[in-house]
Amino acid sequence: MDVYERLADLAVTIESVGRRRYTAATTSGFERTTTEFRLEGDGVIGRGEDVTYETADHDALAGTDPVDLEGEWTIAELSAALDEIDLFAAKSPEQQASRNYRRWAVESAALDLGLRQADTSLGAFLGIEPDPVRFVVSTRLGDPPTTDRVRELRERDPDVEFKLDPTPDWPESVFVELRETDAVRVLDLKGWYEGTDVDVPADPELYRDVLAAFPTAIVEDAAFTPETTPLLEPQADRLAFDYPIDGVDSLQSLPVDPGWCNVKPSRFGTLESVFETIAYCRSEGIAMYGGGQFELASGRTAIQTLAALFYPDAPNDVAPRAYNDPDASPPYPRSPVRPDADAVGFEF
Repeated sequence: MDVYERLADLAVTIESVGRRRYTAATTSGFERTTTEFRLEGDGVIGRGEDVTYETADHDALAGTDPVDLEGEWTIAELSAALDEIDLFAAKSPEQQASRNYRRWAVESAALDLGLRQADTSLGAFLGIEPDPVRFVVSTRLGDPPTTDRVRELRERDPDVEFKLDPTPDWPESVFVELRETDAVRVLDLKGWYEGTDVDVPADPELYRDVLAAFPTAIVEDAAFTPETTPLLEPQADRLAFDYPIDGVDSLQSLPVDPGWCNVKPSRFGTLESVFETIAYCRSEGIAMYGGGQFELASGRTAIQTLAALFYPDAPNDVAPRAYNDPDASPPYPRSPVRPDADAVGFEF
C-alpha cells in the first residue's frame, strides 16, 4: 500500500478552526507574511502554513470568518470536501499558485491534527524511521554580486553547503571563488518564473558558465530555448525542476527526463499529490530534495519532516529559520539537523 493510501483513512475530528498570522524580515531583503491554519479537536491543535506571497491575500483572509470544517472526517473525506470550498472566497488570489499554497496549509494542518489525535508521528504511523537531514543554505549574493555572505558563513562553519541563484551579472571572480569552495550543491537558474521579482532571462552565456564552473552541481529550473536546449539536454541527469512541479503530470510534461525533483509540498496543494509524486520519483529513478518558501512557522518543520523520511541525504533546501532571519545571531545550527525523538504529528 502506498503512503497516501495509508494516510487517507486516518481519522481526524475538527471542533474549531483558527488562524495566526506571521510577519518577519528575511535575509533576501523582503518582508515575509504567512498565515497558519490551526485546526483544533480533542484538546490538541494541528497546524499548517499558508505561504502565499502577496500580503494583500493574507489581509483579505484576515477579514473573513474561519472556513467551516467542523466534524469527523478521514483525511480523504476532508480533501474531497475541500474540492468544493473556495479558500479565497473573499478575494481571488493575485497568483493562481496561491490556491495550492492555501490548500496545502489546510490539508497539512488536518494531517498534523489527525496524527496528534492518534498520539503518533508521521514516521511512526508509516513505519519509517526519520534520519538526520542534510541541508544547504539558500542565499543571494547581493547587488552587485559578492561572495561576502558565503565567506561569512564558511568562516563559522567550513562544512556549510549552498544553493545559489546565478544571474547574468555574476562576474568571473564570483564563479572562480565559488568553485574553489567546493561547497555549491544547487544552482537555481529561475528560468521558469514569469512576472515575478526573481525572473532570470534564459541567457545561454550564463547557462554555459554555470554548467562549466560547477560540473557536479544540480542545476535547477533551467529554461529551454533554441539557444539553451543544446547545452541542457546532455546534462539532463543533473537537471532539477521546482517552479513548474505541482504533481506527476507536470513532471511527465517536462522537456527532458530530469535527474532531480525539488519537492516543495506547498506547490502541490494536496497530500495526495505530494505523496503520489514522491512515489513516482522513486519508481522512475528521479532523485529528490526538499525545498521551502521562506516558511515562518509549522510549514518549515513539515518540509523538514518529509525530508527526514524520504530524502534525508540530499542537498535539501530546508535550512533552519536562523539562516533566513537577518536578526539571528550565530552560532547557527549545523547540517545535518536531527529530528526530535519525541515529535508527534507533522513535527520534525
